[in-house]
Amino acid sequence: MVDIKRLSTTQPDFWDSLDALTSWGSHPGASIEQRVAEVVQGVRTGGDAALLDYTRRFDGREVDSMAALEIPAEEVAAAHEQVAPEMREALEQAAARIRDYAGRQRLESWVYEDADGNRLGQQVTALDRVGVYVPGGKAAYPSSVLMNAVPARVAGVQEIVMTVPAPGGELSPLVLAAAHVAGVDRIFTLGGAQAVAALAYGTETVPAVDKVVGPGNAYVAEAKRRVYGVVGIDMIAGPSEVLIISDGQADPEWIAMDLFSQAEHDEEAQALLVCPDFVFLDQVQAAMERLLPDMERSEIIRTSLAERGALICVRDLEEAQRVANYVAPEHLELSVTEPDRLAEGIRHAGAIFLGHYSAESLGDYCAGPNHTLPTSRTARFASPLGVYDFQKRSTTLACSPAGAAALAGTAAVMARGEGLTAHARSAEYRGQAEESNGD
Repeated sequence: MVDIKRLSTTQPDFWDSLDALTSWGSHPGASIEQRVAEVVQGVRTGGDAALLDYTRRFDGREVDSMAALEIPAEEVAAAHEQVAPEMREALEQAAARIRDYAGRQRLESWVYEDADGNRLGQQVTALDRVGVYVPGGKAAYPSSVLMNAVPARVAGVQEIVMTVPAPGGELSPLVLAAAHVAGVDRIFTLGGAQAVAALAYGTETVPAVDKVVGPGNAYVAEAKRRVYGVVGIDMIAGPSEVLIISDGQADPEWIAMDLFSQAEHDEEAQALLVCPDFVFLDQVQAAMERLLPDMERSEIIRTSLAERGALICVRDLEEAQRVANYVAPEHLELSVTEPDRLAEGIRHAGAIFLGHYSAESLGDYCAGPNHTLPTSRTARFASPLGVYDFQKRSTTLACSPAGAAALAGTAAVMARGEGLTAHARSAEYRGQAEESNGD
């Protein structure tokens, strides 16, 4: 039997129950904090020697040089050729779609001239070097390679350095093939907090980067939190989430499988279904009962649904919108007859999937939009990973003599109001120079 919570907005304590269900403590705990702090400091001061030590301790690999931890370009290219043709074609098709979508996100430089002849603008440049962390161990994630590296390359990043753990020396050729397709420059078989620290601070062998992106476990997340400020990071990601709003018109088995597709990530993943039709909720639960025994990760799914899953009955689709905006889910499926209309009321979601055919799993792999998304209600203020995360903006200002004079008076008044006399006089010099030229 599938154990999953049943909630209704008619319950007096519904919002408290929803809050308790969807809250995920992003704080890692004192033990993880302490261990990560030690590892980060160890890499910062010990460099390559520390990385070799941590690789022996945490990955069970006896290596005596950093050369053994870097994958040669020839090996990466060979992996691409050796994977099954259908997989190679799938990777290349997915990369092409991600590349096309990402190309439309590029920020552009611009400039305009005001009435006094001042030219004001924005100059957009790419980051020089980016580090991509790819999870390893329990599973291979070539999709994470594509989603993180392709937008960086589209943005114009000069060098992409990838790290991926290889416990016991095992590394999926699919990950290497994806790196080849995405155009990754260097790959190190490093994992955990030590990989993040190496990317942030650099060692004798691993180059320091400007930004670290990519998902990972609690140790990776804490390491990213700790090095932020030395480098940029994409986000602190929590467990994967999906919230499905249904009008009761979909195939119950489709919805059940969509819930499974999130729950199978891990035991802390969250899968919620919101619907005004309680009969349909019963049908979905019955479909889950039928389908679950055939799932390879059935025990993970079962635990995830019991701990963090729910079937939620609402009064109408407007109330379903309210629930979705409160949860601010990573993935939001609008499995309804008029999804565009319903989407107009959605303010907080990482990715929105419109209509019965827009399965979240399509977005996970190959549709084009990025699957690195804000979790744990951070979609209230954060956005999906995109090309803009690998670009930065510089403002530009070119004052004409007349324009500087026109601005000088305002700047001087404000500067003296703040007690910054040098600022005021710096501005006034420009105004006085224009007056002298005018004389």
